[in-house]
Amino acid sequence: MEVNQFDRETKGFFKATEDGKEAGRMTYAWVNDDRIIIDHTEVNPEFRGRNVGNLMVQAAVEFARKATIQIVPLCPFAKSVFDKTPEYHDVL
Repeated sequence: MEVNQFDRETKGFFKATEDGKEAGRMTYAWVNDDRIIIDHTEVNPEFRGRNVGNLMVQAAVEFARKATIQIVPLCPFAKSVFDKTPEYHDVL
């Protein structure tokens, strides 16, 4: 499973793919230069139960740490991952 980031001026997304198939997508919006809001996470039904959503949240956390930015998880799924994963709280 591979997760790639696609970043634009005001919005972006993380896309998980496997064997050329899109497994999931998590979208975000830039609030300012140092904060993004994760607003939606979707996993292709064919890939459910394979940790795709968690992999995308992990990729977002890694991005936030490298870019020294904060994440606001408005998406219910992303918020639940942050709530269950204290080691991600440094980017909140």
